[in-house]
Amino acid sequence: MTQHELWPAPLAHGPIMATVELPGSKSITNRALILAALADGPSVVHRPLRARDTELMAAALRALGVSVVDVPDARDEVSDTVQASTRWSVTPAPLHGGSVDVGNAGTVMRFVPPVAALASGEVAFRGDARAGERPLTEVLRALRAVGVSVTGDRVPFSLHGTGSVRGGTVQIDASSSSQFVSALLLAGARYVQGVEVLHRGAPVPSQPHIDMTVAMLRDAGVVVDTSVPDRWAVAPGAIEARDVTVEPDLSNAAPFLAAAMVTGGTVRVPGWPRVTTQAGDALRALFGAMGGACSFHEDALVVVGPGVGGITGIDVDLHEVGELAPVIAAVCAVANGPSVLRGIAHLRLHETDRLAALAAELCAMGANVRELADGLEIDPAPLHAATFHTYDDHRLATAAAVLGLVVPGVLVENVATTNKTLPGFVDLWRNTLEGSR
Repeated sequence: MTQHELWPAPLAHGPIMATVELPGSKSITNRALILAALADGPSVVHRPLRARDTELMAAALRALGVSVVDVPDARDEVSDTVQASTRWSVTPAPLHGGSVDVGNAGTVMRFVPPVAALASGEVAFRGDARAGERPLTEVLRALRAVGVSVTGDRVPFSLHGTGSVRGGTVQIDASSSSQFVSALLLAGARYVQGVEVLHRGAPVPSQPHIDMTVAMLRDAGVVVDTSVPDRWAVAPGAIEARDVTVEPDLSNAAPFLAAAMVTGGTVRVPGWPRVTTQAGDALRALFGAMGGACSFHEDALVVVGPGVGGITGIDVDLHEVGELAPVIAAVCAVANGPSVLRGIAHLRLHETDRLAALAAELCAMGANVRELADGLEIDPAPLHAATFHTYDDHRLATAAAVLGLVVPGVLVENVATTNKTLPGFVDLWRNTLEGSR
C-alpha cells in the first residue's frame, strides 16, 4: 500500500478475542546493535525487530565497516508470527568513513554519531526531510566538547573521525529527548576517558529508555554510575560481546490492547516480560486505570476491556512514556468522561508535532480536543467517519486503526508508515479481527 492510498480501517463486529504475537522491541534491537558493533568480539542478536528503523541502523553500522549478517534462526524455522524469525550476527571491525542514511529514525540520527566519531575518516549523515527538523544539536555539541570535529548542527551533517575520541565530561540539555543521553552513554566506554553526562534543564522525558540503556550497558560489563540525579558516568573499558534475545515490543502492543478496551474483548500477548525497562509496560497500569482488567496467565499478558461506554477517562502524566500517548488519546476519545494527558510537550518534536496532529484529527472526527502547553484535554463526543491524516507518523496510524474498530468509515492516510516500527501491521490487524469471528 502506497503513501497516497487511503486504508479503510476495519470495523469490529463484536468483541475482539485474539492472541497477538508481536515482533521484537525497536528500542532494544537498536541498542543491541550499537553495543554489538563496539564489542570485543562477535555476537548474535536473536529475534530482532525487522523494520525500517532497525534496518537503517544495521545499514548505518555496515557503512562504518561493521559486519551485520542475516542468519535464519534454526530455533524458529517454523513460525506463524508476524515476521520471519531471523538473527543478526554482528562482527566488529575497525570503523572507517562512509555515508549514513538516518531516514527519520531518532535512534539512528542520535545513536550513530557518537559511534561514527570513533571511525577513521569522514562520515556523512543524510536523512528524510523531517530528520532535519528534529532536535540533534545537543548530541553534536557534546561530541565537539570531547574533541570530535563536526560540520553542521542538524541532518545533513558530517563527522571527521581520527579513530579515537578523548571523552570526558559533557553538559547537555536533554529535556527534548532522552535519546541524547543514551547516545553518549552507548559509545562512551570506548572513549579514552569514558564519558560523564550532566543534564541541565527541564526534566528528561522517557526515563525508562535511559534505564534500558544503562541496564544493557551493565549487562555487557560496562561500569555505569547513576548515583547522582541527572548525571550518568560511563567508565572506559571493553564492551563484552554477548548474545541478546530481544523482548517483544511492548509499545507496539498498544493498539492491540486498545482493541480489547474499545470492543469489550480479550487480547492475549505471549512473551510479555514480568520485569522490563520498556516504556510499553506502563500500558498495564494505564488501561487498568481506564477500566480494563490486566493480568498475567502463564507467559502472556491478558487484557479484558470494558468496551465503549465502560471506559473511564483519566488525568495522567505521560512524561516518561510519551510514545504511548497517541493510542491512549484514541481510547480517551471514546471514554465515558473527559481526560487530560500531561507532561508530553516533547511529542511536538517527534516524527510530527503529535499533539497538534492528534488534536486536529480527533476534532475532525467529532471529539472536543484542546491542546495544552504540555498535553491534550479530551472531551469525548459522538464520533463520525473521516479521513485520518497520519503525517508520516506510525503511531498516528495505529491510533486511527483503533478508532476505526468502533467508528464506521474511518479512512487512514498512509497506513504504510507503520513499517517504521511494525512491518506487516495491516495483515496483523486484519488477522486479529478475523480470529475473533
